[in-house]
Amino acid sequence: MAVHMTFIHGDLEEEIYMEQPEGFRVKGNEHLVCWLRKSLYGLKQAPRQWYKKFDSFMLSHGYTRTTSYHCVFVKQFSDGDFIILLLYVDDMLLVRHDMSKIAYLNKELNKSFAMKDLGPAKQILGMHISRDRSSGKLWLSQKKYIEKILDPFNMGNAKPVSSPLVSHFKLSSKQYPTSEKEKEEMKKVLYSSTVGSLMYAMVCTRPNIAHSVGVHWNAVKWILRYLRGTSKVCLHFGTDKPELVGYTNTDIAGDIDSRKSTSGYLMTFAGGAISWQSKLQKCIALSTTEAEYIAVTEGCKEMLWLQKFLQELSLKQERYVLHCDSQSAIHLCKNPTLHSRSKHIDIKFH
Repeated sequence: MAVHMTFIHGDLEEEIYMEQPEGFRVKGNEHLVCWLRKSLYGLKQAPRQWYKKFDSFMLSHGYTRTTSYHCVFVKQFSDGDFIILLLYVDDMLLVRHDMSKIAYLNKELNKSFAMKDLGPAKQILGMHISRDRSSGKLWLSQKKYIEKILDPFNMGNAKPVSSPLVSHFKLSSKQYPTSEKEKEEMKKVLYSSTVGSLMYAMVCTRPNIAHSVGVHWNAVKWILRYLRGTSKVCLHFGTDKPELVGYTNTDIAGDIDSRKSTSGYLMTFAGGAISWQSKLQKCIALSTTEAEYIAVTEGCKEMLWLQKFLQELSLKQERYVLHCDSQSAIHLCKNPTLHSRSKHIDIKFH
C-alpha cells in the first residue's frame, strides 16, 4: 500500500508561521502570514510527525510496535493468525495468511489516511519480488536497477567478469592521484556516484559485492563488469526450516596502509541471506585468532538483534548457531583463558 501526501497527515506540536504562498495572497493583507495547523512538506519535523501519527493509529488498533525495529508493527489473533506491517516512509508491506483481515485493516487505514492499495507486492524500494506460490519460493532481484546504473558510467557494453574482486588488485592510498594531470582525469570520473549506486545494490540484494564496494576506481569498474554479467542473480528464499543461522570470516591485516583486518558476516533465515556486512576493523589485530574473534563478536551482535526481532514476530527456535572457520577463535570463545596474550580480547570482545 502507499500513502498519498504523506507528510501532510502529521500534527504540528510547535507554533509555526509561513509567508502566504504564491497565488493565495489576500489583496490588502499581503503583510499577514499563515499559521500552520498541520504538517507540511519542507518542514524538518514533517517525517517525524507523520511517523508519530501513524504509530498512534497502529497502537490504537491493537498492534504492537517491535522494539527491535520501530517501523514494524505486529498483531496476534486468538486463532493463531497474525498481521505484520512494515512501514517505509509512505510505502507499506502487509503480511498474513488470510486476506479478509488485511481487507479490514485497509478499510481502517483509508478512514484516517489517503491510501492506495497496490495489490500483491511486486516491487518495493527498487527490489523486484517474484513468487512461486505452489512451491513456496520467493526471489528478490535488482536486475532493472543494475542495468540502469551501468549506462551512466559507460559500462553497459563492458565485458562481464565472473568474480566481484580479484587478487591482482592490491589497493593502497599511495595509488590516489598525485600529479595535477591525474587529479584532472579523476575529476571526470563519477567515483562517488558510482560507489553510492553500488552500495544501494549491495545493501538490498547483493551480499556478494559487500567486500568489494568502496575501493579504488579500477576495482569499482571491475565490480560494474561483474554486475553486468550477473544482473539476473537474485536472493532466494524457499522452503527450508525457518531458522536463523550465521557465518563469519575475516582476513588478517588485509589493508595495506593501516594493516587492519576486515570482518565479514552473513545471516540466513529459511535458507536465504537476510543480513550481511564487510567492514574494516577499528583496531589492529595482532594475530589471526584475534581478527577472527573480532569478526565473531560483530556477528554475535547482529545475531542477537535478529534473534530479538524474530522473537517479537513470534518466530522462535531452540538454538542459534554462528559458524566460524577458526578453531583457535572457537576454543577461545568457549574458554577465554586469561593469560597475557588473550586478556585484552576477553576484556573488549568476550
